[in-house]
Amino acid sequence: MAIKTDSVPVVDGGDARIPLVGLGTWDLRGRTCARVVEQALRIGYRHIDTAEMYDNEREVGEGLRASGIKRDDVFVTTKIWPTHFAPPALERAARECLGRLRLREVDLLLLHWPNPQIPIEETLGALVKVKREGLTRAIGVSNFNVTLIEEAVRVSQGLVACNQVECHPFLDQSKVIAACRRHGIAVIAYSPIARGNARNDEVLMRIGKVHGKSAAQVSLRFLVQQQIAVIPRTSKVERLAENAAIFDFTLSPVEMAEISGLAHGGGRLLDWSFSGQPKWD
Repeated sequence: MAIKTDSVPVVDGGDARIPLVGLGTWDLRGRTCARVVEQALRIGYRHIDTAEMYDNEREVGEGLRASGIKRDDVFVTTKIWPTHFAPPALERAARECLGRLRLREVDLLLLHWPNPQIPIEETLGALVKVKREGLTRAIGVSNFNVTLIEEAVRVSQGLVACNQVECHPFLDQSKVIAACRRHGIAVIAYSPIARGNARNDEVLMRIGKVHGKSAAQVSLRFLVQQQIAVIPRTSKVERLAENAAIFDFTLSPVEMAEISGLAHGGGRLLDWSFSGQPKWD
């Protein structure tokens, strides 16, 4: 089953026009990764997300080339790990990412997690420099809270295009989303199906039945209907079409409100203390 590429909307974030549905590649390795990326692009995906920490940039690049899709038609994101946030290390890491991907530039380069050990002014300054040198078309951050978003906007001369964060119906990210929107920053949701937990939620299944959709599709639709880009990760080729088939139905205001009510204090799946992340909002 193919999806129409012109039917997948984008969200604007400064210099970036980000397809609302993409493929997350966390934990995909080797031939599996290359095969899933290739198949995703063949059926119509145009947004692929990776990171140097994922150790799969080579395979993502292989999948991109094997798909036969023109490079300019694919939005590629990768991320720099916090141990490489000092300016010389960041530029070196960015070039190494491009080398593994075998690309001249990526569409979006992100800081993967905050690193309080290195002044954000230095890191963002280096990221802006990398952009101006043509290694990436746009820059952004990931796992930043409201305070860090405000700092990033201030020191990056307003060039931050997005904030990639954990976001799904069971986690209230309204404060971070509002902060991003104040500054015209796009939000990209990783773990948008809550690592599979959405599939068995009774509320999402009930709403999905009304629309002839799965609970996972309802979870994704809930986010894209708020203009939040989603990058569900899957190792199953058969899931690719399902995750992309979310633009042919609309959730009612009542349904949106009911899904919003699923958020609770224990909804966060990923909270790595190593990052030195200040208190989550």
